[in-house]
Amino acid sequence: MTYILSIETATSVCSVAVHNDSELLGHKELFVEKSHSALLTVLINELVANCGISLKGLNVIAISEGPGSYTGLRIGTSTAKGLCYSLGIPLISVNTLEAMTWSVHPFLNQGSLMCPMIDARRMEIYCLLSNANSEVLEPTHAKIINGESFIDELEQNEIVFFGNGASKCKKTIIHTNATFIDGITPTAKNVGKIAYERYTNSEFADVAYFEPFYLKDFRPTQPKVI
Repeated sequence: MTYILSIETATSVCSVAVHNDSELLGHKELFVEKSHSALLTVLINELVANCGISLKGLNVIAISEGPGSYTGLRIGTSTAKGLCYSLGIPLISVNTLEAMTWSVHPFLNQGSLMCPMIDARRMEIYCLLSNANSEVLEPTHAKIINGESFIDELEQNEIVFFGNGASKCKKTIIHTNATFIDGITPTAKNVGKIAYERYTNSEFADVAYFEPFYLKDFRPTQPKVI
């Protein structure tokens, strides 16, 4: 038995899950802005207790690595590293966008492509392109959306767009092969699914040197003077 605790904090969703091998034992999610720093450890402790195990019974920690919110990723990473160090267990990192694709499999037509999108402000998004088996065809990158975006790919395949960056693209990406699905958010449940496969292959991150996948440099803003 391999107990995996997965942590997802790349967006406004704060999500944790526990798997025993590939079986989901339980999960908790909060859809509250800026709740990660105050409530992440509370969610973890409650979930582990509800699953009938203790923190010392965990075998591995899995973290959603990004891209996404700089602050959210820092909180998730520091929590994951702290648990790995204190418990003496390995760390597994999972690309946030790749994990999101697993939520869309039930909605796909044969031959459809998937494009998870995370909002990066204005008309920019973080995205990747994968096939129906979640095999990455175009790796994670930042993209400014305009009327020509994905036009070549849409001429050949249906593309399913989803994530918190997709809603603002509906009026710009207009094509008969463009499909938008609302309500798909990053979840630790999917992180845990991928993490188990990586655990069996000993694909571990270096706890000491692991850094989130920010994709872009953090640019602090000046507070408004009232």
